[in-house]
Amino acid sequence: MSTTTGAFIAGGIAACGAVTVTHGFETVKTRLQLQGELSSAAATKRVYTGIFQGVTVILRNEGLRGLLAGLGTAYCYQIMLNGCRLGFYEPTRKSVTKLFYADSSVQNFGINIFSGASSGVLGAAVGSPFFLIKTRLQSYSPFLPVGTQHKYKNALDGFGKIYRSEGTVGLWRGAGTAMVRTGFGSSVQLPTYFFAKRRLQKHLGMQEGVGLHLASSTASGFVVCCVMHPPDTVMSRMYNQTGDKYKSAMDCLMKTVRTEGVLAIYKGFTAHLARILPHTILTLTLAEQTTKLVKRAEERIFSGGMEVEKMA
Repeated sequence: MSTTTGAFIAGGIAACGAVTVTHGFETVKTRLQLQGELSSAAATKRVYTGIFQGVTVILRNEGLRGLLAGLGTAYCYQIMLNGCRLGFYEPTRKSVTKLFYADSSVQNFGINIFSGASSGVLGAAVGSPFFLIKTRLQSYSPFLPVGTQHKYKNALDGFGKIYRSEGTVGLWRGAGTAMVRTGFGSSVQLPTYFFAKRRLQKHLGMQEGVGLHLASSTASGFVVCCVMHPPDTVMSRMYNQTGDKYKSAMDCLMKTVRTEGVLAIYKGFTAHLARILPHTILTLTLAEQTTKLVKRAEERIFSGGMEVEKMA
């Protein structure tokens, strides 16, 4: 097992690889969630109608740059989020397990959920400013705008404008909602991944390898999307607002449901699923590989250090 630092690095690298592939779907999802914000269905002009239509429309009007808007901040956020989520999950799980069992290797579903949620919440809190800027960069369109528009030249310009107008507090606008959203997703991502992995090995006889990692990641990604999407919609709107359109996450949820109907909290669900499935598959599959590489590197570094001490 690699160290906590090693697991953080491995998780961050894996997540960056995954987000490179899935970021375009995230842009479409964000715009679908903001489309028709606090407007009735009859009064909403549907610019984006689905995943592939959204991708096509954005590419036609804004090019690849528009589709991949905010990719740099997405990398930063993924390093913070998944570095914490994958790096602190196992240490947290072992520490909590030791409080109830003599053997820290015992698998308890409740403890696993707690460990996943707590490590994810930590990552969301640290990475929230990057997700804030990412959301605003993705939502901005000079051709087909939806939601509140924020014209930033780049991420640094966005950070500067928010800091000058709202201070440090403004950079963490919506962080509470992000922590709830990520807590929901993280509480089920790793527990369902390892649960599916153990069941596939036990009942289908699948061996350790890429096939097992892909199947386990697919199951985990679907569950994550179902659980996380409602708070994800609220989070996108909280991040993208100007002023105090929403006083809190609950206020945003109630206004959205009251104005647009219950199904509004599932706007962009298929785009989210199209993004989260490959993202989860790639993140967890790559994490298995990057963890092995980091572990080997650590073994070489630490073994080299021990040899130097012996020679001294």
